[in-house]
Amino acid sequence: MSLAWPDIPYPPWRDTCSALHLYLQIVGKYRLARTPWVNHSWHATFYVNARGLTTSLVPDGPGEIEIVFDLLDHVVAGAPTDGRRADFPLGPTSVAEFHGRFLDLVRSIGGTPEFDGRPNEVPEPIPFADDRAERPYAHEAVTRFFHATVVVDRC
Repeated sequence: MSLAWPDIPYPPWRDTCSALHLYLQIVGKYRLARTPWVNHSWHATFYVNARGLTTSLVPDGPGEIEIVFDLLDHVVAGAPTDGRRADFPLGPTSVAEFHGRFLDLVRSIGGTPEFDGRPNEVPEPIPFADDRAERPYAHEAVTRFFHATVVVDRC
């Protein structure tokens, strides 16, 4: 992949960006609740990998669990260290639906999905479970965003 910045015009992807931000907050809050504190909340960051963003290993369940946003195949995947795996597709949906699917995914792989259920740093936050507005998901824009994260990660 080139170091060239991908074209990501904001107006056409604004609503998808907003949805992805909330989906990442849901998974980030899971990680935040399960991982020992590190200065400046560095234990809650996502890392760029070859396919998207990963939590790295989160202490939970019978060992540790990794959650990956695969932004090329557009799925959220969870894998504990015991070899199981579960996933669900990313696509147009509500925040509440994503939240429910994520809770089910974590439970299905032996984790405990207990964490703060409200978004942060958004105007007029709606609890995740109550945000039933349909959100778009522009696959190509998300992939371009992923390519931008790779460029930033290299710098």
